[in-house]
Amino acid sequence: MRRSIAVQLIAALFLAGPVLGVETKSATLSGSFEWRRDSDWFGGFSAIHMSEDGSRMWALSDRAVLVSADIDRQGDAVTGVRIINHWPVLSSRGRIMPGASGDSEGLAQAPDGSFYISFEGVHRVAHYTAPWANARVLPRPKAFDGLDGNGSFEGLAIDKESRLYTLPEKSRTADGDIPVYRWNGQTWSTPFALPQRDRFLPVGADFGPDGQLYLLERAVSLVGFRSRLRRWRLEDDAPTGEEILFETGTGFHDNLEGLSVWRDKQGRLRATMISDDNFLVLQRTELVEYLLPD
Repeated sequence: MRRSIAVQLIAALFLAGPVLGVETKSATLSGSFEWRRDSDWFGGFSAIHMSEDGSRMWALSDRAVLVSADIDRQGDAVTGVRIINHWPVLSSRGRIMPGASGDSEGLAQAPDGSFYISFEGVHRVAHYTAPWANARVLPRPKAFDGLDGNGSFEGLAIDKESRLYTLPEKSRTADGDIPVYRWNGQTWSTPFALPQRDRFLPVGADFGPDGQLYLLERAVSLVGFRSRLRRWRLEDDAPTGEEILFETGTGFHDNLEGLSVWRDKQGRLRATMISDDNFLVLQRTELVEYLLPD
C-alpha cells in the first residue's frame, strides 16, 4: 500500500531521542515502491546491490535466488522494476541448496563483477564468479562456530581496497558490541567492533562511494518493524564519527534487510533498501530510498 510522500517525510524525521556522543543527521525519504511478481520463487529478499547510476539492481532472496533487474524512474521516484533474469544460488558442487544450507542473507559485488554471498544457518561466505557459477566457500575460522543459528551473517560489504566485511545479527563480543569480521583475500580477522545500541540488530551493510561504512538495523515487535541507518568513518581500523541518519517508528516500513549506498546523477548520496516479506501475504516487498547528507 502506498502512502503519501508528505506523511512519509514527517515519519522519517521521527527519532527515538538523541544518543549521547552520537551525532544525528537527517536523511530525507525519497520514496517507496511496492515490487510485485506472481512467481513461487519471488520474495524473501534480504540483500540488494545497486549499479553506480541506480539503473540496475541485484537482489538476493533468503531462499538462494539471485535476481537482476532494471529500475524505471521518474525523477527521484522508482516507478517500476523489470526483471532481466534470475538464478538459483548453487553449492560448491553445483547443486541447489535447500533449507538452512541455502539461507542466503548478504550480497556484495566485487570490482571485477563477481559476487560474495553470506549465509546463516550454516555460517559461511562464498564467492561466485558469475550468477550461475558454483560456490567457492571461503575458509571458516573457529570464531564462526559459536554464532547464533538464526542470527549470523546478514550484512556483507566491500571497501575500496576490495576487503570483505561481515557481521552477525545477534552474537556479540564480551563487551556487548557487534564484532566485525574482515576477509583480506587470505585470512579472516576481527579489526573492530561496532557499538550495540538499543534493541536494533544489524541486517544490512555497505560501503558508500564516500568510503564510509553504513549499517542498516532492524527492531521487531508484535506489531511491526522499526528501521535505523547508522554510518562511520574508518580511520586506522577504528570506526569514528558515528552518525544516526534515520530511525523510524513501528510499521512505517516493512522488514527492511538489504542496503546499497550510491550517488545519483545529481551527485547526491542515496541509500536503497529492500524488505524481506518472509513469503507472507501480510507483508510486502518494498523498495525504499533515502537521500543522505554528505
